Amino acid sequence: MFKTLNVSQKEIIEQVKISCQVPSLLEAIATRKIILNTAKEAGIKVENEELQQAADALRAANRLIKAEDTWKWLQKHHLDLEDFEQIAELNLLSLKLAAHLFAEKVEPYFYENQLNYLAAVTYEVVLEDEDLAWELFYAVTEGEITFQDVTRQHIQNPELRRTGGYRGIKNRQEFKPDIAAAVFVANPPELLKPIVIAQKVHLIWVEEIIQPKLDQQLRIKIISELFADWLKQQISQLEIIPHFESDSYSQPVQELLRIAS
Repeated sequence: MFKTLNVSQKEIIEQVKISCQVPSLLEAIATRKIILNTAKEAGIKVENEELQQAADALRAANRLIKAEDTWKWLQKHHLDLEDFEQIAELNLLSLKLAAHLFAEKVEPYFYENQLNYLAAVTYEVVLEDEDLAWELFYAVTEGEITFQDVTRQHIQNPELRRTGGYRGIKNRQEFKPDIAAAVFVANPPELLKPIVIAQKVHLIWVEEIIQPKLDQQLRIKIISELFADWLKQQISQLEIIPHFESDSYSQPVQELLRIAS
C-alpha cells in the first residue's frame, strides 16, 4: 500500500543538527555568499546566453538528456526551475570568478611548482614479506623472471592481476612521499628496490615519467586548485553563527533549509 510521510521544516532542521551536518551546510552557505559578493564587487555578470550554456552543462553533468529527466531530477531534489537556474548561475559565476582572480597567476604558479605536476606510469605488487620482495626484485633484475610473472603469481585481486598491477598515470602529489621520492628519480623502464611502508612492501615497475605540459586542461586544474584554496582561506577568516529560533525560522535557517533540500 502506498503511504505518504509528511516532514516539517522543523524536523528537517532537527535531522540536520543531530546528523552533525550543520558545519558543512554553513560552510556551503558561506561559500555561496563569498562567491556572489566577490563576483558582484568585481563587476562580474552572467549574460543570458552564458546562463543557457551553464544550464545545458548542468543537465549534461547530471545526465538529464530529456525534459522528463530534468523534471524528475528537480522533484527528487525538491527544486523548481528558478532553483535550477540559480545553481547554473552559481556554477558559472564560480568559473568566471576563479578565472578573474587566478588566470594570470597560472604560469608563475606552474613554474614554481612544476615538480608537483610530474606524472608517472607505474605497475605495482604489494607484499607482506620483505625477504620475498627482495628475492623477486633480484630475480627480475637478473632476468630470471619478468615483472609480469611476479604480478601473475602475487596479486590476489583478479582485475588488478589481469592488468599486470597497472596503477595508471598519477601525478607526483598522488604518490605517498616515500614512493614519490623513488619513482621520480627512476630511469624508466625500471624496477624500483622494495619500499617498506606500514608493514607493506611495495614492488614498483616504473614504465614512464611524463614531463608536465601547461595545456588547457592543466590550466583549468590549477585555477580550480587556487580558487579552492582561496575559498578555504576566506571561510577560515569568518565566524559563522547560525540563528535557530523556536517559533519561526530566521533568514540563516531558511537558507540552511534551502541548501538541505
